[in-house]
Amino acid sequence: MIESRRSPVLLPRVVVALTVVVGLAATLMLIAIGTAKAGEVMTPLAAVNPQIVGWGLVAAALSTALAAIGAGYAVARVGSAAVGAIAEKPELFGRALVLVGLAEGIAIYGLIVSILILNRIA
Repeated sequence: MIESRRSPVLLPRVVVALTVVVGLAATLMLIAIGTAKAGEVMTPLAAVNPQIVGWGLVAAALSTALAAIGAGYAVARVGSAAVGAIAEKPELFGRALVLVGLAEGIAIYGLIVSILILNRIA
């Protein structure tokens, strides 16, 4: 009798779910810290509304967290496809590396946006 091995379907879903949960937990923690610190922020302009600072911190946290989640998903998809392509044709390593790097760039763009937001509110 030939045994067929089933591919694990549950493991990738658990990994994606854990990534989303950790990303949301980090975002909520940064939001809580940001809104708590919004009243304490010392800015050069005395007329800045603390709610504006709080929402700016929330926007910075969300841009970083969502970009990191999106980049993680993109790297997982592109990386697995790249490994499969390299296994068949080793000369595709350079092209696969560039594609994985482009997927990682999404997180860097989110970080740059959050830095721009933080510079704008400070």
